[in-house]
Order: sequence, then structure tokens, then C-alpha cells
Amino acid sequence: MTSTRGLEGVVATQSSISSIIDDTLTYVGYNIDDLAENASFEEVVYLLWHQRLPKEDELAELKQQLADAMDVPQEVYDHFRTYPINDVHPMAALRTAVSLLGLYDEKAEDMSDEANYQKAIKLQAKIATLVTAFARIRDGKEPVRPKSDLSYAANFLYMLNGQEPEAIEEEAFNKALVLHADHELNASTFTARVCVATLSDMYSGVTAAIGALKGPLHGGANEQVMKMLTEIGTPENVEPYIQSKLDNKEKIMGFGHRVYRKGDPRAKHLREMSEKLTKLRGEEDLYKMSIKIEELVTGQKNLPPNVDFYSASVYHALGIQHDLFTPIFAVSRVSGWIAHILEQYANNRLIRPRADYTGPGLQTYVPVSER
Repeated sequence: MTSTRGLEGVVATQSSISSIIDDTLTYVGYNIDDLAENASFEEVVYLLWHQRLPKEDELAELKQQLADAMDVPQEVYDHFRTYPINDVHPMAALRTAVSLLGLYDEKAEDMSDEANYQKAIKLQAKIATLVTAFARIRDGKEPVRPKSDLSYAANFLYMLNGQEPEAIEEEAFNKALVLHADHELNASTFTARVCVATLSDMYSGVTAAIGALKGPLHGGANEQVMKMLTEIGTPENVEPYIQSKLDNKEKIMGFGHRVYRKGDPRAKHLREMSEKLTKLRGEEDLYKMSIKIEELVTGQKNLPPNVDFYSASVYHALGIQHDLFTPIFAVSRVSGWIAHILEQYANNRLIRPRADYTGPGLQTYVPVSER
């Protein structure tokens, strides 16, 4: 047996959900550029779960199902109020809350196809409510209940801010949700598949995935990007700040990707939205700083920006608190996690790799008195 650090280059399964071939990302064969420019997030959810785009009546039905399932049990809202608010990262709160949801679903242990699809609807719908409710409760505000006539993207922003978003805000957030929905066998998706391959329930699979996404090397990168932009402050400070990091060989978050060589195809869409939104908000310096950082890092290290880099300034311009960036990633990516969970259930085999042992050779036990 030979081992590969981080399983790099290892093909662990077959999947018909998404692909990354020659730096092109597709969902069920649809180029991400095509979907980002034209599709609603609800259409993408249907595509990932059903392997085809919905017809008009099917899309209307899914939108209604999601709207009807968005509210969460009062016990979950109450549970948020027991958290030590100042010490809890929203990803930790989300991880706990998703697990808690399973306790209030009478079909949580039902592994039939129908029950699993209903759990998929509930999880996709309620995760938006969990993130926004926690954000409001920790700020001393009451949660805002969803509106059935709003899109998924608009509902999230409405539940977060208490007012319906402008058209450009809805467009930007919808695009961000589409771009983050799935990404082949990434760390959190692989975690979800490993979990449910034991035939554990869907709530366990999603909870496990959230735990993997929480790390700064996966979902937490855009929060770190925003921290960097805040530290830099103005476009004039970009060059000395970044050059110092480059000279000291420090990692600059938001650049490079293990599976892309020429660049993350999702980044350009968020770069465009960053330019529009920061201009609208009078925060153009954020975009100018981002462009300067990209020029320096890509120019000197040949590392193009990934999806996290420009999503940071997009979310900031939408008025979203910085520590909510990773939970928003989860709001989108749960659609992909669920698609992979359903695919794993449909053709399951326990995922049990081996390890290349590097410890000492065979030893003999010595009684403690003789050691």
C-alpha cells in the first residue's frame, strides 16, 4: 500500500453530481458560468437533487415546499438564547442547531426515500432560518419569520436584516448561493458521505459536514480575507502589507486551490458583484484593495484568487457580519451535501480506507513495575 497526504489525486468514488475537469466546474453537466448568470438557487437545488433542471410547475412546487418548511421549532429559538453569545462562533452554533433539529423530526430515523427527501427539504429550508435567527438573537433582536412570496436568497436577507433586499442585493446573494452549492468531493462533502455510509441519518451527515466546513482551510477562508482587508484599511497600504507577507512566506487567504491550476472559475462572478455592490455602498476601497492584492499575489506567486476572495467583500457590502460568512457557505453547500448523501444512500458501501503505518515495529509488553 502507498499513502497520499491529504488523499491528493486519489479518486475515492464515482458521482454524477458535479465535476471539475480542466479547470471547468459543472453541476450535472451545466457549466457554472451558465448557471451563475441564468439560474435561481432553487433551480440549482432541484438540479443537484434530481439530476435535471425543473419544469415550471416543479420549480414552483419546490419553492413552496422550501417556504413552508423554513420556520423552526420554538425550542430551537429558545436554545439559542442559552448559548454564551459572546464566546460562540456562529458555525459552532449552527453545528449544534442542525443536530438539535433532528430531535424534533419524527422521521429522523426513517431511511425510506420519501422520508429522506422530506428531510432534505427541511434541512435546506431551515438552515437559512438557523443562521439568521442566531445572528439576530445574539444582537438582542427577535427572529424574523420568512415570507412565502420571496425567493430563497431574498428570504435569507429579509430574515437577517428585517427588510426586503434591493434587486441587486438579491441578485448578488443568489449568485453567491449558486456558486457555492457544490464542488465535487471537497472536505465537507467527503465527510458527509463517510458519515452516512455507515447508514447514519441525514441530520448526522449534515452536522458532520458543518464540522468540517468550520475550519479555516475550507469554509473559513472568506472570513479571514475580510479580516485582512480590514487590517490593510486603505488601497495605499496594500503593497507594503502584502509584500511583507510574501517576503515572509506567509499564507494569504483566498488564493490558490488544490484542484484548479489556471484559476477558480467562480471567482470572476463574485469579482463583478463586488465591484457593483461596493460602489453602491460607497465602499469602493474594498474592491480597489482586492484588485491590488490580486495583482500582487497572482503576479508574484502565480496564485489566482479562489471563490472565497471576492465573496468576502460581497458579503460585507450586503451588510452581513463577518463571522457569518462561513455559515452562509453552509446555507448554500447543504444543497450539495444533501445531493451527495442521497447518492451515497442509493449506492452505498461503507467507506473504510487503510493507513500506511509508520510507528515502531512489533514490541513486547513489559509490566509497569519493570519499566
